[in-house]
Amino acid sequence: MTFTAPNVLTFLRIACVPLLVYLLTFPGPLPSAIAAGVFFLATITDFLDGYIARSYGSGTNLGKFLDPLADKLVVTAALIMLAAMSRMPRVPAWMVVVLVSREILVTGLRAVAASRGRIIAAEELGKYKMALQSIALHGLLIHYTYFHVDFFAAGMFLLWMATVLTVWSGLDYFYRAWSVIMPRPRSSVARRAAI
Repeated sequence: MTFTAPNVLTFLRIACVPLLVYLLTFPGPLPSAIAAGVFFLATITDFLDGYIARSYGSGTNLGKFLDPLADKLVVTAALIMLAAMSRMPRVPAWMVVVLVSREILVTGLRAVAASRGRIIAAEELGKYKMALQSIALHGLLIHYTYFHVDFFAAGMFLLWMATVLTVWSGLDYFYRAWSVIMPRPRSSVARRAAI
């Protein structure tokens, strides 16, 4: 196992998951604020490990596998807990199902494409979706009103936007992946030319 700086940061991000889940089992402003702080720490490590890996050429195969996995673990844990918490209002469960299902389907499509030696790059839509989702989750984790700002309402507004982009980017990804996974058969003319 290679303990490069990016990999250590990725492991730190994965370690944030149980802490985030534990904090969200408690009601009240203080646990919510701390949970938002943990999620912010995870977000910063995501930026830092990518920056260090690119800038210093310290990326590894393990890092390429763990980095997107860590992102999905943190986001999925936060979404599920926000839907399951007893405090009101809370994130609708159907929205969590849509968001999490997209991540699972895209991960599966990416794995199938990789098994055929093809890499499907992330598009701008997916990056915008991730940025909106991350900002939304910060507001939803804070939950309460501070300085006349209703963080839950602001977070839900952004999460609605992220959900629209999630469906859009998921359909776009599926369309691009399908052409890789199920290539068009060659025409009869091309087959005869190859004989």
